[in-house]
Amino acid sequence: MALPDPSSDTTVLVTGASSGIGEAVARELARRGYHLTLTARRESRLADLAGELTADHGVDVEVLPADLSRERSRSTLLKKVRGGDRAVVGLCNVAGNGALGKVTEHELADEQLVFDVNAAALFQITNVLVRDMVERGEGAVLNTGSILAFAPIPQNATYAATKAFVASFSEALHEELSGTGVSCTTLSPGPTRTPIFDRSGAEGAAGLGPGVFWQDAEDVARPAVDGMVAGKRTVVPGLTNKLAVLGLSLTPRTALLPFTNFAQGESVRSLLLGDGEGENGES
Repeated sequence: MALPDPSSDTTVLVTGASSGIGEAVARELARRGYHLTLTARRESRLADLAGELTADHGVDVEVLPADLSRERSRSTLLKKVRGGDRAVVGLCNVAGNGALGKVTEHELADEQLVFDVNAAALFQITNVLVRDMVERGEGAVLNTGSILAFAPIPQNATYAATKAFVASFSEALHEELSGTGVSCTTLSPGPTRTPIFDRSGAEGAAGLGPGVFWQDAEDVARPAVDGMVAGKRTVVPGLTNKLAVLGLSLTPRTALLPFTNFAQGESVRSLLLGDGEGENGES
């Protein structure tokens, strides 16, 4: 139950590979010699990354742009991936969206986008490709959750709920896959300096506050790929994130919910950002 060694006839699919943790995971896999299939909406960014990874590491990188919020686009992506020259032995579901703020103050389409990318896309792509892996008798899945999966988070309600689904689904799947040669690893990062904040209604928030609470994407990608290669059930990168998971899991909801509602509220975001940039925004 682990990611097989690189070979000439296999590939690893990475979603959300155009920036952030997805890009860092792709770089880490390429450094280890894996051929890659990259997907995200920004084709030009994917093409630049593919060229760089091929030049630096000598791996073949296929670019398949897709809007994972749309079922038809996901189905087209899966058809192309499954019909390619290389078998998919690794899947890294890293694509994600957020919508910081109250659900009722967002456009419904924005909240739906978070659900569709974070939950529906991951569910569909995993369900299809993991069956192929089981048939081959080898493969590994890496599904990206969050430390926010461990409790309901007001002002981040839909995002945290989708990540709770990812964690529950992926950990159960990992157990179901026992004995098949296939594994499913849940990655639960904490605050990471990536562009997702700018797309989620918290422009300029990445890196705010004590540095001990933040990680760079590369600091998340390395243990994530290590866990995938080893076939681990879960990976929580960093001591502060492990402590945060413990706190979220053990704190009574009656105390936790009002605190997180205040801490992630518009007034606090405006204070931290200095100019009111805590307004709701599209992810």
